[in-house]
Amino acid sequence: MKKTVSWILLALLMLSMLLLAFNIQPAKANGPIYIRTDGSVDPPTAPIQQNRNIYTLTDNIFVEYLKDGIVVQKDNIVVDGAGYTVQGTEKKGTGIDLTGRSNVTIKNVEIKAFEYGIRFHVSLDHNKIYTNNITANKFGILLRHSLNNGISGNDITANDWSGIWFYNSSNNGISGNDITANKEYGIFLGVSSNNTISGNNITANDWRGLYLQRFSNYNAISENNITHNNYGIHLVDSSNNTISGNNITANNMDGIYLDSSLNNSISVNDITANKEYGIRLHDSSNNSIYHNNFVNNFHQIYDTSWNNPEIPHSINTWDDGYPSGGNYWSDYTGEDANYDGIGDTLYVIDENNVDHHPLMAPIIIPEFPPAMILLIFMVLTTLTVTFIKRKIPRKPKD
Repeated sequence: MKKTVSWILLALLMLSMLLLAFNIQPAKANGPIYIRTDGSVDPPTAPIQQNRNIYTLTDNIFVEYLKDGIVVQKDNIVVDGAGYTVQGTEKKGTGIDLTGRSNVTIKNVEIKAFEYGIRFHVSLDHNKIYTNNITANKFGILLRHSLNNGISGNDITANDWSGIWFYNSSNNGISGNDITANKEYGIFLGVSSNNTISGNNITANDWRGLYLQRFSNYNAISENNITHNNYGIHLVDSSNNTISGNNITANNMDGIYLDSSLNNSISVNDITANKEYGIRLHDSSNNSIYHNNFVNNFHQIYDTSWNNPEIPHSINTWDDGYPSGGNYWSDYTGEDANYDGIGDTLYVIDENNVDHHPLMAPIIIPEFPPAMILLIFMVLTTLTVTFIKRKIPRKPKD
């Protein structure tokens, strides 16, 4: 009797373990799944429901080793994840591949454990990625040779290399995303110009919050919250960028680092409480830096030439003349005898860099919440689609 009871208990234990294993299985074994140019889903058993140009996930997709998740081969469609997950194995393959695509929308899907969460390659015109959760990949979103795309309102977190990685990709918009806890870069731009980066929360990325490298020029960086990164914004060999209205504060190691970068405009930023330097300069001249708040950084400004005479001095403009004024410096000790809001004495950084008109009170940094940016993005998209539809002539009735 005791032996029989033991066998029954063992069988029940094994059955419980099997049931538990099935219950925690996160997804069905599928992939790659193709949305073909003719609109069909291949294989037809994949958990994707088609309603004209809208493709909606009906279950999770678990991708076997080295395989991709969803490969989109058709333009002008919407892929709605409906809250389901596309999950890879061992960070190989691509979660959703948009190579060569135009006017494809990816929304409401969680993508994790791939080499590339979403990959754009030669993807042109009005692809939109919004309200997705892209996590624990090597690269969250990769754009190569891709133009005129929008990435908005996504959670892009805990990816191994970069939340968003651009290479030779221009005229794209990145707005209203939460880009946090990525292990190297929040956003990386290499040889990529004329992009707009606005209203993002770029926080606690291990190395650089926002990194512009090698001729990444004419980008607009505005209204971002950039905190608790090693470098908040780092420019290398990148010029003619506009950095405005950002909150660059709360324990970045350096707020902004300009390395061999010229003719950038840095204005109306809150550069506060960074651990080392508010702005670090290395061989970077002809930048306009005014109407910023420099508050309680360990060092407000540092030029690497100060400790190395072989490095050229960085010579920049630190004010916008009178009465517009320069920057607010929390360690400025001058007075304002005529109460015009401008200090009566200079704020001297070094012999080559002087704020001639330091401000007596902080600049008010305008707030523009990420939710508002996403709303504006969606409204503009809707208006554009409506306008295009109205322009398309209807087929005459027989």
